[in-house]
Amino acid sequence: MAEQIYNQNIVDEMRTSYLEYAMSVIVGRALPDVRDGLKPVHRRVLFAMHDQGNDYNKPYRKSARVVGDVIGKYHPHGDAAVYDTIVRMSQDFSLRYQLVDGQGNFGSIDGDSPAAMRYTEIRMKKLAHELLVDLEKDTVDFTPNYDDSLSEPSVLPTRIPNLLINGSTGIAVGMASNIPPHNLGEIMNALLYYIDHRDATVADLMQFIPGPDFPTGGTIIGRKGIFDAYTTGRGILKVRAKSHIETEKNDREAIIITELPFMVNKANLVEKIAELVRDKKIEGISDMRDESDRKGMRIYIQIKRNENANVVLSNLYKHTALQSSFGVIMLAIVERQPKILPLKKVLQYFVEHRMVVVTRRTRFELRQAEAKAHILQGLTIALDHLDDVIEIIRGAQSGPIAQTLLMEKYQLSKEQSHAILEMRLQRLTGLERDKIRGDYDETMAAIANYKNILSDDHLVLDIIRKECQEILEKYNDPRRTEIIEGDSSIAIEELINEEDMVVTISHSGYIKCSPVSEYRLQRRGGKGRQGMNTKDEDFVEKMIVASTHDYLLIFTNMGQVFSKKVFQLPSGGPNTRGKAIINILPLRPDEKICTYLRIPQNSEGKYILMCTAKGICKKIHLLDCDRIRVSGIRGITLDEGDALISAQLTDGNSELFFATRNGMGLRVHEDEIRPMGRAARGVIGIRMRGDDQVVSAIALTGEGQLLTVTANGFGKKTPIDSYTLSKHRGNRGVKNIKSDESTGQVVGTMEVMDHYQLFIITQGGKLILIPVANIPSTVGRVTRGSRLIRMAKDEFVIAIAPVMDPEEVDADVETAEVLLDQEIEVDSEDDLEQETDEMDEEFIDESGPDSDELDE
Repeated sequence: MAEQIYNQNIVDEMRTSYLEYAMSVIVGRALPDVRDGLKPVHRRVLFAMHDQGNDYNKPYRKSARVVGDVIGKYHPHGDAAVYDTIVRMSQDFSLRYQLVDGQGNFGSIDGDSPAAMRYTEIRMKKLAHELLVDLEKDTVDFTPNYDDSLSEPSVLPTRIPNLLINGSTGIAVGMASNIPPHNLGEIMNALLYYIDHRDATVADLMQFIPGPDFPTGGTIIGRKGIFDAYTTGRGILKVRAKSHIETEKNDREAIIITELPFMVNKANLVEKIAELVRDKKIEGISDMRDESDRKGMRIYIQIKRNENANVVLSNLYKHTALQSSFGVIMLAIVERQPKILPLKKVLQYFVEHRMVVVTRRTRFELRQAEAKAHILQGLTIALDHLDDVIEIIRGAQSGPIAQTLLMEKYQLSKEQSHAILEMRLQRLTGLERDKIRGDYDETMAAIANYKNILSDDHLVLDIIRKECQEILEKYNDPRRTEIIEGDSSIAIEELINEEDMVVTISHSGYIKCSPVSEYRLQRRGGKGRQGMNTKDEDFVEKMIVASTHDYLLIFTNMGQVFSKKVFQLPSGGPNTRGKAIINILPLRPDEKICTYLRIPQNSEGKYILMCTAKGICKKIHLLDCDRIRVSGIRGITLDEGDALISAQLTDGNSELFFATRNGMGLRVHEDEIRPMGRAARGVIGIRMRGDDQVVSAIALTGEGQLLTVTANGFGKKTPIDSYTLSKHRGNRGVKNIKSDESTGQVVGTMEVMDHYQLFIITQGGKLILIPVANIPSTVGRVTRGSRLIRMAKDEFVIAIAPVMDPEEVDADVETAEVLLDQEIEVDSEDDLEQETDEMDEEFIDESGPDSDELDE
């Protein structure tokens, strides 16, 4: 034959060839059919096992035998692909409802490989028969196999919506399918509702199907992704592992993981956690082991002392597959075309498929009944003329002649006459004759019923409804995956109880937070209690009270600003030491924490007022600290030898009060200090003599009184109006408290109200919590005040902090009622005069106008 050459545009040829290849992969290999939820290889495996009689109630057969039948008869591809399919259909962690019952090693959730197919044995699960039932009743079309030697079903006449209950995952050419599994009972209930309510909405169906139900359990966070998937066919689910926290005998905590998100490899997860701990990306874990056995999964993670197990767990959710995303793409083959389907459409196509199956089954059964009735009708004629029929048969020379004579005399068909000749003599008895007539009547009634069904779709739906109810009663089981409300983000706050915490930091740089409720409420003059175990020559230096959900801005003496939430700090009892700050914040050499600032949720219109030991103050917008890097940001540029000592929140219209170590104070309006950039140096807030330093710079509300505490445990409350409001910043102010050797230098000044409680902490780690109402108020500014805390020799106060909600403190009140060592002294009138001779305004740097330059 002569060669023929055709001219073809290469673009057209590539387009045609690629589309043919793509459709072959999409329809013939990678994507499931919407009707039975199976890919061709799964369908062929089940059909081959059905053809072999490899049923659930019969002995197991070698997997290799099934694989051989599948690749030899129906699936001309590699045996590994077929065996992998069988393995997956037998794994309880891969399919929500297994279709293959395996005996032997079929792999594990750790990713272990299954044994070779020559070693394992399989048979169908009972549920798999529900996909194949009525296959022999012409319920579905059969197509030729790859070599036209056999035929195979194009779809299975399934009674269960397998696409939804087991889901499917497939990557085709240019598209992918990722359908999650669901609970069979919930799906069948939704089907029953949909059959009666074709106009049902997604919200109606979600009353029965709250969401996917994964074989490995886990927890789905939020319902938005579920609703999106059911409405549009696409959505993203956030799935977390199930875990709980156990407290051991030594009061250490441990995280126990009992369920994993779908398709997460347990061995890889454990290895990943170990790697993160080794690289110090996750801290707080001291030990980990896999304690899983035949009874179930159990991953044990031991938490270090003084660490918060909830915070560690949240970090595990963030950095490992303990929380995973499941992208739902409900893509399936509909009439040989790939389509993305919402939930209602999937149910619709399944019901339509069942209507076709029931209709074709009924037609098949009608044909069978009509053929049977036809034979019974002939037998009935023969019984009515029994003697004559016997005479004709006896007189005929052969069977064909007798058949012809019967057909001619009684107008019988060939089938009827043949059935008469094949009838056994036993059936000529009276009882058998009655049975044949009864059987004929029953068959005619069945024929009438079949015709009624075929003429009325409502009767077809009644049959489908009845079969759904039977499936529901037979295979219903509890849901495994929990669904909880909330957004899909990792909200650590959800795991942390909100309560007030005492945050303390020692001189050597150890930090911790303890519940306020663990400190005992005492009267003024009590002895206090140990608040922190410290090393030799170490002592508690800073303290603040804040909620576990509060953001803390952490300021260092070098002007750097860091951000942490309170629950992210190491926790421990009042007597514990805490954790080195250097392990929490990237501090430089000689850099120390100078103060904390609790940040409110609404930061609009708020400012931060910073003050240094040399009296330099600076105001910046709080929003400038909205996004702080892990390495921190610069809050203020400091002069050599100066250090940041205070940071306060203001509303832009507050009065400010500066208190110094030698007992001076200055009250000035905030308008005197304008907002600056983060790198600016600031302006003078208060002038000081000699070696005096600022110890407190606070923003006043005007509702309370000023409380000043000295190093030797003395303190006093003074009305704010006792301090004249200065017209300008930058002067030396007035006397605030009598400061001498007996009282010691001023530790701090704060604004308090009578319902506050006051924390006082010494350098030895001792704390006392006293009611502010028990501290006497004094009209005169220049007084020693009253003794607030008894201290041992060489002990002194180093920090004070208020507790604003007394109900959060245990009311274990001591009975001391008298004022201890009360000494109130007033200096001369000369000491009370405001030092106005040095009201001249002075700035840090006089080289420019207003000297508020930005120094980067």
